Amino acid sequence: MEMIWFIIWGILWSVYFVLDGFDLGIGALIPFLGKSEEDRRVMVNAVGPFWDGNEVWLITAGGVTFAAFPTAYAVMFSTLYSPLLLLLFALIFRGVSLEFRHHVDSPGWRALWDRCFFLGSALPAILLGVAFANIFKGIPFDSEYVFHGTILTLLNPYGLLGGALFLLLFVVHGSLWLATKSDGDLQKRAGRAASGVWLVLLIIAVVFLVATWFKTGLYDNYLDHPALFIIPLLAVAGLVLTRIYIAAAAWLKAWFASALTIFACAMFGIIGLYPNIFPSSLDPAISLTVLNASSSPLTLKIMLGVVLIFVPIVIAYQTWVYFLFKGVPDHDESGHGAY
Repeated sequence: MEMIWFIIWGILWSVYFVLDGFDLGIGALIPFLGKSEEDRRVMVNAVGPFWDGNEVWLITAGGVTFAAFPTAYAVMFSTLYSPLLLLLFALIFRGVSLEFRHHVDSPGWRALWDRCFFLGSALPAILLGVAFANIFKGIPFDSEYVFHGTILTLLNPYGLLGGALFLLLFVVHGSLWLATKSDGDLQKRAGRAASGVWLVLLIIAVVFLVATWFKTGLYDNYLDHPALFIIPLLAVAGLVLTRIYIAAAAWLKAWFASALTIFACAMFGIIGLYPNIFPSSLDPAISLTVLNASSSPLTLKIMLGVVLIFVPIVIAYQTWVYFLFKGVPDHDESGHGAY
């Protein structure tokens, strides 16, 4: 049961990165691609119908961490309290900005909330990357689960490299989603942004993989079980296909290829962690694993039933939403009925 829940945990986080990743990517791009109020409205409307549904996967992933691995959840929020709190406030301001920007017909008002949208998107992307890179590397906590360090400890070169990787993955993902939800000059600029950032992403991804070899033990499971290398190979395939489809201006296909890249990248790190779920860099023997951090077998069985019932409902609902709002939206010039 513990291994089943570890796989579910990893898949839920990976799905969250794929779905909310394009929201965060578009928000991070708004100062650069939003040349006019019309452009910015198009960008906001491109995520407006989807962002809150996408964040359900963050709640689900966090809920699974709490229910299935409560010890890891407690130690995670204790040791990573500052960055997680900063992440929470950034996501709150992002949601507020999307709902508030159209309520007052004032350039200054909209500019304020557009800045919040940018910070509430770019900052979570970076923080998620920093957090997961540090988890891969190991968090400095002792046998009493006391964190030996500060927030600056987490901003080490490898952690910052993870933050850059996540941000670039989400920016490419977001620019491709914007290209599918816009037309004209904005679509062309979104495509150029995806093409330009893709090259930087490729370089950072290679550097991150090399650094991961020296800074973490993620490759151990892959060396012990070579068949698992299919996961990083899928990430590489997704990255290459993304570039091919960008060149062909096949924006939706490029977005799905980007989604494959993000999903496979996340699963690469999570599978490499096993059996750890929250490793200690001070003493590997006190690391939290799927065995010593999990709930009771009865709790895991009950929660499995809950997941098997409600996750398909969430998938069905979101599929309906994406179908309902497919294509390029009708962007209301007045702002009424729009974001």
